Amino acid sequence: MGAAYYRAESESGDHIEDPSEDALFMLIDDLNGSDNTFVVIQPDEDDPAWFASVAVLDEGGYEVVRRDTTRREHEVTTETGIDQIARDLTIWMATRDFPGRPTQYNSNF
Repeated sequence: MGAAYYRAESESGDHIEDPSEDALFMLIDDLNGSDNTFVVIQPDEDDPAWFASVAVLDEGGYEVVRRDTTRREHEVTTETGIDQIARDLTIWMATRDFPGRPTQYNSNF
């Protein structure tokens, strides 16, 4: 059975289905400059409309890419704090569209 919403997979083959912020932190923390240089997070489906990736930079820090074709978003940033990266990605992914996910309803009560 696949992920309900998305999957994170590192270059080394480590993967987590529907990762929490803590799980993303651990995957990013395990990155290195030789054989595990990036992690990609995307829906667990063919031809996903969005993805995010984190890659180790030679000069230190991480390049974070967020791309969503349905919203015409493409952002590339450089970050140093793994905790901030994991938090920001978790928030960003929570706002993505997922087929089959119930629509959120806001009432004015």
